Amino acid sequence: MSQIAVIGSGLMGSGIAQVAGLAGWSVSLIDTDPRALERAQTAVADSLGRFVAKGRVGEDDAQAAQDRIAHTTDMETAAEAEIVVEAVFERLDVKREVFGRLSAICPAETVLATNTSAIPITEIAAAASEPERVVGTHFFSPVPMMKLCELVRGLHTGDEALARAREFAESCGKTCVVVNRDVAGFATTRLICAFINEAAALVEDGVISAEDLDTACRLGFGHPMGPLATADLTGIDVIAHATENIYEDTADAKFFPPAILRRMAAAGELGRKSGKGFFSYER
Repeated sequence: MSQIAVIGSGLMGSGIAQVAGLAGWSVSLIDTDPRALERAQTAVADSLGRFVAKGRVGEDDAQAAQDRIAHTTDMETAAEAEIVVEAVFERLDVKREVFGRLSAICPAETVLATNTSAIPITEIAAAASEPERVVGTHFFSPVPMMKLCELVRGLHTGDEALARAREFAESCGKTCVVVNRDVAGFATTRLICAFINEAAALVEDGVISAEDLDTACRLGFGHPMGPLATADLTGIDVIAHATENIYEDTADAKFFPPAILRRMAAAGELGRKSGKGFFSYER
């Protein structure tokens, strides 16, 4: 059975573990916090339960997927994986620390992937002893529902690492697009951050309400979800941090997060995960 390790058991990490388990991979879900691992186990069980209730997954398949996911605080288990996907918080120093450890733990043939949505792959790969095996695998949230995976080449990413990352993502039912230039925000995050920034600025300036803006985007542009609901789903803090990363790299004013995003993040109004963002949610 093919083996994968996922570093970080938050929303993204647990989602990647779930789709990998369903695809038949043997998964090690690794986190330093045992309580986070317990939450991840519950989240995967709940998600698969909803899939079963909707008839999208059989009960036996759902249980088999859960059985394939081992939860551990031992980073050394990553040495047994063919591919390791890092899905920790979007901070360069945190990711570099992880990749430095993985370089010491994993054999040279192991592909090291990062699930970043905005940080240049080359900057993360600088902490690895073999940057040619580091590749960006930007899964979209929620991972069990979204079909897209944005594969990103760092400056030194090798063809084999890219091909093996694509093989893994496609085995999990994802459609892949490839970003060949390692720019901050890649392609999709640059687009959505610019869109969300302008949408938030229009609401902040009193031009239009959040509700009407998202309605306009859904009905006028055919978007299944408006940009502000997308920000709430992704996390206001995540969006603000991503736009700041892109702005720092490009000095392009359109990526500087408007004050409303920064204030909401500081106030803990983070969207769905906190119960309140641009819209209110039952927790």
